[in-house]
Amino acid sequence: MVAFIAIATTKITFAQSKTDGAFNQLLTAYYDVKNALATDKKDLATEKVKVLSAKVEAIPHKDLPATQHMLWMEQAKVIKAKAAELAAGKDIKAQRKSFEGISYAMIKTVKNIKFNNATVYVQHCPMAKASWLNEKENIENPYYGSMMFDCGDVSETLKSK
Repeated sequence: MVAFIAIATTKITFAQSKTDGAFNQLLTAYYDVKNALATDKKDLATEKVKVLSAKVEAIPHKDLPATQHMLWMEQAKVIKAKAAELAAGKDIKAQRKSFEGISYAMIKTVKNIKFNNATVYVQHCPMAKASWLNEKENIENPYYGSMMFDCGDVSETLKSK
């Protein structure tokens, strides 16, 4: 009986770590898009958002508990739609608007699934009236780029799990 419990626990832990690993790859892809927009690189943002979409598809979501699974399915739909919109964006202003939708879905995902293996900073720009996730505490504003690179503040710090 003890051996069975150990095996079952190991299986869940492995599945969970696989899912967490995939979510952390998604988070890295998100940061790449954020960094491209923060440094005014429209073409790089287009390229990186395609990687982000692929990472959404790669999440092994079936292992998530029911509530988290439902939440992920909703947020994944938003992220994919906004990523496609961003990729098709004719100018960086349109891309930044699409990124806002991606950001809110990512913020909701990180807060509710709690998979991050490093501290994540939720940052907010009062001028854009929008938030985003950052891997660094220093502000890197994806909504205004070089125009107002450090405009905003840290509204929340999500510690690693």
